[in-house]
Amino acid sequence: MRSRSTLGTVAVLTGGLAAAALAFAPTAAAVSPGSATATYDCGSWGGGTATLAATQSGTAATITVTSAVTTPIAVGVDQINATLTMAKAGGGTRVFTGKKNPALGAGQSVVIGPLSGTVASGDSLNSYFAGVALKMVIFGVTVNCDAVTSQSPGPFVFS
Repeated sequence: MRSRSTLGTVAVLTGGLAAAALAFAPTAAAVSPGSATATYDCGSWGGGTATLAATQSGTAATITVTSAVTTPIAVGVDQINATLTMAKAGGGTRVFTGKKNPALGAGQSVVIGPLSGTVASGDSLNSYFAGVALKMVIFGVTVNCDAVTSQSPGPFVFS
């Protein structure tokens, strides 16, 4: 009888420890929504709707932009140096930077990212503000894009 009681006690203790470990385990950070669209004006380079996709891991966040802007010539891998500035609700900005892009053929939509930045829990970020939202440097040529609409379905909120 004693061995059954000991095994039962061990099973209960093990289950209790597993439940406690789950209760105190850190939760995965999440950003909501995971993607949004906004309209950008990039001057003589064109404009239109772009899709922004965000991810988060703790205070590190990334945003990938698939732009309506097309490149007039082929661009090799990691040749676009980009800065995405986002307005923070309540004031201030957060900046995401990087030199990451896939190979792009002439006339193809520009894809940049993931662009890396730092966020804080509760940050609500939108690329729509007074100023250049997206700056791309391609072969030494600077392309400035202003967001002309707010993000839809809404700003990125980081946890």
